[in-house]
Amino acid sequence: MPAPQDFRPFFVTVNAVRLRAARFDTERPRALCLLLNGQTEFIEKYFEVIDELRTRGFSVVTFDWRGQGGSDRLLADARKAHIEDFAAYDRDLDAIIRTVADPIGLPKIAMAHSMGGNILLRRLHDVPGEFTAAILCAPMLGINFRGAPGWVVKTLARLLNRKAPSCDFVWGLGARDQLTQTFGQQIVTSDPVRYARNQALLKADPDLRLNGPTWSWLAAAIRSIALLRSPGYAEAIATRSLIFGAGQDQVCETPAAAAFAARMPDARFTEITGAEHEILMERDALRGRLWSAIDDFLQKSAPAIFR
Repeated sequence: MPAPQDFRPFFVTVNAVRLRAARFDTERPRALCLLLNGQTEFIEKYFEVIDELRTRGFSVVTFDWRGQGGSDRLLADARKAHIEDFAAYDRDLDAIIRTVADPIGLPKIAMAHSMGGNILLRRLHDVPGEFTAAILCAPMLGINFRGAPGWVVKTLARLLNRKAPSCDFVWGLGARDQLTQTFGQQIVTSDPVRYARNQALLKADPDLRLNGPTWSWLAAAIRSIALLRSPGYAEAIATRSLIFGAGQDQVCETPAAAAFAARMPDARFTEITGAEHEILMERDALRGRLWSAIDDFLQKSAPAIFR
């Protein structure tokens, strides 16, 4: 997918960390969509999604989280996804909303994937009424440890961070390189064409890539998931939401997303059977089901925008 002609990234600084952001406008926009990507991802990977949002009348604002994509990396080894607490991501999101999204002056919806969904739910809880609607694709509400007992991984994460945040790769992930990982080795999509497209983006700009998270990132993610799943948290999120689960997700726990949606006052859960974790990067047939559900949701949830 070629870069849109108006792709002109810029930077927003948050506590000395530069976040790479971008704004994509459309003629006579109905609303603004704040698009939040997942862990290891980057703006360029979402050009197709941005185009689909613009054809639906949305202007789009998106950015790379700290420590990934074209934003400042937090460790000397730029291949490591690292954070000490998800509160830092909260500050990133707040800065983008205040300095980039809000000044546009349009009604706002949010669309988020995976880790971005986790962070968006924190925002929906803390700042009610900010978004007309929210769409979450395979939100990180439980991590699939792929056969390893969850309590063992969580105990390890706690122990390895007991003295100071650990900057070491989670075991086994340091050798994972998105530049060399074959389609048969990856676990995020069943679409070889879109996988090859995204890998080509990284080959064109290897500095965008990440191998995987540190133990500190994992411990922070586990704490954020525990916060979201705590009693009363989901029940306090009133924003009308559409939550998608991937039927073949090997990264996040689809049942956890379904359970969370069931606790929210105004949420609909839809499972895309056959999809792997990156539903937005899936085969056309699966993506078609997702976009059909999104269109129906927006027509019913935001009639003032889509009349």
